[in-house]
Amino acid sequence: MRLLSTLLFLIMICWLAEGTLSKTDAKKGASKKLEEKALHSDKNVQNRGLVVVDPKAKDIILEHKSYCFKEIKERHFSGDVLGYVTPWNSHGYDIAKIFGNKFTLISPVWLQVKRRGKERFQFTGLHDADQGWMKDVRKNSKNIKIVPRILFDGWTYQDFESVFGSEDEIEELSNNMVLLAKKENFDGFVVEVWSQLGNRKQTELIHLLTHLSEALHEAQLKLILVIPPAVAAGTNQPGMFTKKEFDQLALAIDGFSLMTYDYSTPQRPGPNSPLPWIQACVEVLDPESKWRKKILLGLNFYGMDYSALGASGEPILGSRWDAPKSAEGIGGDYCSAALHHLREILESRGGARGLEERTGREPTSLQSSKRARGRSRAITGWQASPLSLAR
Repeated sequence: MRLLSTLLFLIMICWLAEGTLSKTDAKKGASKKLEEKALHSDKNVQNRGLVVVDPKAKDIILEHKSYCFKEIKERHFSGDVLGYVTPWNSHGYDIAKIFGNKFTLISPVWLQVKRRGKERFQFTGLHDADQGWMKDVRKNSKNIKIVPRILFDGWTYQDFESVFGSEDEIEELSNNMVLLAKKENFDGFVVEVWSQLGNRKQTELIHLLTHLSEALHEAQLKLILVIPPAVAAGTNQPGMFTKKEFDQLALAIDGFSLMTYDYSTPQRPGPNSPLPWIQACVEVLDPESKWRKKILLGLNFYGMDYSALGASGEPILGSRWDAPKSAEGIGGDYCSAALHHLREILESRGGARGLEERTGREPTSLQSSKRARGRSRAITGWQASPLSLAR
């Protein structure tokens, strides 16, 4: 997983290990605690035998905080790598500083833009902007670009129509974003807006984004656009962003953050990011590989947990692995078609519920590594997982 020392946000699917606890073994298993390694290693995850089809639970628990200090600044992926730093995973701030050389773009999830009337825009979330952290990140990685994500927060359909219908409003919004970037020492923005309008007003939205791109580029700033999957999850139908829109924006946009994750739902449990679907999403957008370097393939470093009792799914972050310390409490299988691991675990939920059998689908080092070598030539990571950070 050397490739993925680079990613913060990467989409994760599943692990599985040796054997599932029977109910009679649960108490005995729970008493066997495994120590975690929070140490530096002189070997990367491949040389430590962790990038395998059948990862052992004890290895995941022991090694997930350990990384290779010798390769901390070495890149194993030649394309752009965008990492998101999220409020719900503050450890990402540290990962951005430690592994800064493995990224080309870092996007803190900080900002919102609100429309307050004709040609009046307000930017919120600036209280989260940490100038000291940005300075530290740039100190450790001279070429990295910090491009905060910005949401069009609270916009009504009428707000969009008013802006689309006025070149003055478009120019005012674009100029305000340039001024904000200069004032706050940002290198550009990751804009998340496309999904808000569904399949409506696409021509007008493309015009707005093109104008914004021109204004940012004139100021030597970058524009990354978040786009939904080109193939709707669970179907073979086109998504909300197709080859037609991609072709119209490919010249103007510096990168497309492709949301190739969250494929399954609690109503339709399954892999979080099946490989055939990921490949289809990239190939539909750019069948001739003309702009692959601009497609930032989303890789999840989180999984999804589904209860055998039918409860709704919930994300599995790295901290969830701190709870079941017993290697005997985890078991599962590897699905070669979807390239994901399935984890089964008996987990104490407290109270009358007692032990509950749960099924999780999560990424492993092998899975993330193969995805990073896939159809795209750039990658995006959500939720850093130390084990998957190919150290």
